[in-house]
Amino acid sequence: MDKNSVDKLFNSLSPEQQKQVEQILSDKKQTEKILQSPQAQALIKKLMGEK
Repeated sequence: MDKNSVDKLFNSLSPEQQKQVEQILSDKKQTEKILQSPQAQALIKKLMGEK
């Protein structure tokens, strides 16, 4: 996923959703916790083209 795709995705969110994403990403511990979840791991694999 390139930066343009990420920007398009982020810009498609409502202002409230954008604020929530920014708050989560600004908290390193919260971001790490989310990224370690099975759901996030499955999504990452799907986005990377793995099965």
